[in-house]
Amino acid sequence: MPPPEGRRVDVHVHLTRYWPDLVATAYRPDLDYTVRGLLSELDAAGVGTAISISTVETPDVATSVEEGRALLRESGGRLRTVSTVDPTAGDAAVAQAIDAWDQAPELAALKLYPGYRSFYPHDKRLDPVYEFAARRRLPVMIHQGDTLAKGGLVKFARPVEVDEVAVRWPDVRFVICHLGNPWVEETAELVYKNANVWTDCSGLLAKPTAPYFREMFERARTRLAQLIATVGDADRVLYGSDWPLESIATAVELVETLPIHTEDRERILGENARRLFALD
Repeated sequence: MPPPEGRRVDVHVHLTRYWPDLVATAYRPDLDYTVRGLLSELDAAGVGTAISISTVETPDVATSVEEGRALLRESGGRLRTVSTVDPTAGDAAVAQAIDAWDQAPELAALKLYPGYRSFYPHDKRLDPVYEFAARRRLPVMIHQGDTLAKGGLVKFARPVEVDEVAVRWPDVRFVICHLGNPWVEETAELVYKNANVWTDCSGLLAKPTAPYFREMFERARTRLAQLIATVGDADRVLYGSDWPLESIATAVELVETLPIHTEDRERILGENARRLFALD
């Protein structure tokens, strides 16, 4: 059996040629934004596998599938892939996406970006996506909370908006990304209430050069610990970094320093993800 560190999984990274303005957004200006650079950071933090997610800027689903397949191959299987679709593009675009996904057995999950595009997670245009996710047993990751794009509308990204689809689609496992920050208590309620709702703690921190970065770190750790206390266990909480926005090592530190049982830390750092994404 591999050591515990090798079983750790970062469930939220982005490695794509469509990343917006790397110099301005990456957590450090000299970031090696390549497969080699990402694997090096994973290795340094003791993380074996990462879930690489297509961005909202990716022009179409076929491109996201092709790009993800290349990352999977180049990384030797360590970068698992996630594709996205925009339901506001119309029913035909959704149907084309499902056709492309049907030919991509390597997909680890699907991703939706309600805050970046003007739709709610319970938009009926997404029903075919949820039907597909149930059939393929793929988790659906949903961006919730603050958006990187200043033109995003966070009213579409409140965690409570996931409750309806969690109830309507009990066979689909939903991941509320970023703890739904700033609505962490809302996310805690949804994870507590719905057995098919999970959450990841990615993207909670600004650049380490921010004047109050350590205070931000402590606040994020406190809020994550409070979410776990509200839910009552750590079985559906996932570690993620949101790399290149956040350092992988810093995101690991956020979990490793939580005031929780050691076995729960390892669940968050990898075992929960291995179960959710069927990595074993």
